[in-house]
Amino acid sequence: MFLPKPVQYCIQQLNQAGFEAYCVGGCVRDSLLGLQPHDYDLTTRATPEQIRQVFSAHELVLAGEKHGTVGVIIEHAVYEITTFRTEGGYQDSRHPDWVKFVPTVEEDLARRDFTVNAMAYSPERGYVDPWGGQRDLKSHVLRAVGDPTTRFTEDALRILRGVRFAVRFHLTPDPATEQAMLALAPSLEKIAKERIFDELCKLLPDVTAQDLLRFRHILAQVIPELTPSFDFDQHSPHHIYDVFTHTAHVVEAAPRELALRWAALLHDTGKPQAYAPDETGRGHFPSHAKYSAQIAAAVLTRLKAPTALREQVVLLIAQHMTQLEPDKRILRRRLAQHGEETVRQMLALQHADFGSKGTGTPQEEAVFNEIEATLNEILAEDACLGLKDLAVNGRELMAVGFPAGPALGKCLNHLLEQVLDEALPNEKAALLTAAQAYKEGENL
Repeated sequence: MFLPKPVQYCIQQLNQAGFEAYCVGGCVRDSLLGLQPHDYDLTTRATPEQIRQVFSAHELVLAGEKHGTVGVIIEHAVYEITTFRTEGGYQDSRHPDWVKFVPTVEEDLARRDFTVNAMAYSPERGYVDPWGGQRDLKSHVLRAVGDPTTRFTEDALRILRGVRFAVRFHLTPDPATEQAMLALAPSLEKIAKERIFDELCKLLPDVTAQDLLRFRHILAQVIPELTPSFDFDQHSPHHIYDVFTHTAHVVEAAPRELALRWAALLHDTGKPQAYAPDETGRGHFPSHAKYSAQIAAAVLTRLKAPTALREQVVLLIAQHMTQLEPDKRILRRRLAQHGEETVRQMLALQHADFGSKGTGTPQEEAVFNEIEATLNEILAEDACLGLKDLAVNGRELMAVGFPAGPALGKCLNHLLEQVLDEALPNEKAALLTAAQAYKEGENL
């Protein structure tokens, strides 16, 4: 296993002081999978006080010392070193009632969540793998360390982490682990919403339709608004899937941007509420975009999502039925209203939505390429898309006798509308003439 020089240095310093030290957890797992670890956690027999003594020449971070962790700053980066420990009693399904330092790395590994995360490595000893993490990685199995019920009772968030690890590393939970995940999923209610949201944000970019369908009952524990869409028959010739199966395919088809994945997940949550069959039994969903946007706002508010993300997701859902066509006038209006980034996201969501009905053909989907091409043409033309792009401004209108005040703004917006509709060229002389006509027509 390759170790960066600062990590080698930390292990060497502890070894020279007489203490065993190892890399542990995710960095070992990722290295065995051929992935570049994002960070390196270290564990050692040394107590926090002894770690401080070994690294007394370095700046230290001591915020986690009472839990056994000391941060050592090397080359402006923090390397966390934690004393071998075990834990006991989890009355709140999150925090241990007590933490005790232990003498061996094997005892430390026994407290960890999954076998693939319960491995350690040192240059001197090699891999320490008492729970068969390497075997499970090779077999693509997600297995809890020891008794899965105990592991998930200790920290219910491990259930969502298990879903994330299964998705990211293409692992299948072993039967006992999956049974415990499902049985204890209601205990996720005890977990802080910020931790839930963080896990979901790590999960969504990697998730596939198959993943969402497999783990939907766990997801429904943290987003119960998804439940009404499970197995909801749309009774529509435009859809071969029930609402949630369609949703799962839309999520997979959407680009891996966080706002788009959240919008895809929640974009049809309002369909069961909006369902209105006609006299033939065919399903219709009037106003479902509005209902879905309201539900998404409630979900993301409850999960304490950042305001900017919540507002963007709600906007995309509210607009996901808004007409986009390879028509310059329509697209210029959308660009003027929402900006390029949002319009491109609207297009991506609509493309994913359309392509996930199970009934589309390549010929029908070709329109999205036409829309994108038209959008690119507009942007390449440096078209007038907002008041700042108009060839005249408020000062110039006032200079020719236009009164200041709300009427000035109304006139500028009128001119912009005319330019967007191609009724006027974005030229100063033409705009001033049109402004004068508007002024006289409004009796200003």
